[in-house]
Amino acid sequence: MKPLKCVVWDLDNTLWRGTLLEGGAEGLGEGVESAIRAFDEVGILQSVASRNEHIHAVRQLQAFGIAEYFLHPQIGWNSKSASVRAIAAALNIDVDSIAFIDDDPFERDEVRFAHPLVRCFAPEDLPALCELAGVGRPSTEDARRRRAMYIEDEKRAIDEASTRSQEEFLLSLQLKFTVGRASADDLARVEELTLRTNQLNSTGVTFDRADLERLIDDPAHDLLVCELTDRYGSYGKIGLCLLSHDPAAINIRLLLMSCRVMNRGVGSTLLAHIVNIATTSGKRLTADFRRTDRNRMMYMTYRFMGFEDADPQAEIRRLSYAGTEPLAFPHYVEVNGAAARPAVEVAAR
Repeated sequence: MKPLKCVVWDLDNTLWRGTLLEGGAEGLGEGVESAIRAFDEVGILQSVASRNEHIHAVRQLQAFGIAEYFLHPQIGWNSKSASVRAIAAALNIDVDSIAFIDDDPFERDEVRFAHPLVRCFAPEDLPALCELAGVGRPSTEDARRRRAMYIEDEKRAIDEASTRSQEEFLLSLQLKFTVGRASADDLARVEELTLRTNQLNSTGVTFDRADLERLIDDPAHDLLVCELTDRYGSYGKIGLCLLSHDPAAINIRLLLMSCRVMNRGVGSTLLAHIVNIATTSGKRLTADFRRTDRNRMMYMTYRFMGFEDADPQAEIRRLSYAGTEPLAFPHYVEVNGAAARPAVEVAAR
């Protein structure tokens, strides 16, 4: 089961008491406001799937002071399953990472029939949904900013649509990429990245907190984490790389990048950084790759960057970098050398 990324709310007799078009909303449901704020705190996105008049429903959400929490609300007369699908597409997440809450058993069954892996809840099951979402557990700064980051993404998309080319848009972003060794403060986000990232994960491996604590203290490994910012704000910690090394070679045990930055070219930026660590230290560079049903793009990135695949039938492939010279970073990305330098020194020891 995919990690939960979004809660989709029905409105009438679910988010609020009463029916908006038949007497009005009488107030928020029991525990609803605290749940909305708690989901937001732990980085769970939220949206709305409701059969209602859009303008009246939005005004009511504004009157309750909670409209800002809901991204891409689907308020109209479509089926709830179509609304859930539209929300997933707008947020660029898998539909099976969504939970749907509705008071009507018919609506829950309709969504469940169309999307069997969507987790459906009645309003009285809100405490169970909060537990599933991780409410009450320690949160990360990236999680607390997740909604804001999606709003920033919407602004980027609007500006991108008005530019003449992708090249022009990327140059306008003023992208700044920072990479360095992970610290203890990064571990919660690093763990979250391994659990949430599917398409750009080189092996599909996940690590729990104990694994990560051991790895950052292991002299035979370097755990690198990277962050991306642009003129709109920070994308947060968006990628990581686990390196193992010995006097002669460096191996990339895991490389992953958030799907949110898939079209920014920063996967190749991180990989170029690792190539340069190896080539400047005179070490052979290899990479583990295990094919999943989602990560073909990561494999293509390796191949495009000059990695050869000697045994494409193996379950875990050992790719080898064929070049000998350092690689240039994409010209539209400024790489933070001050943050990158400690990683180079450690991995080259």
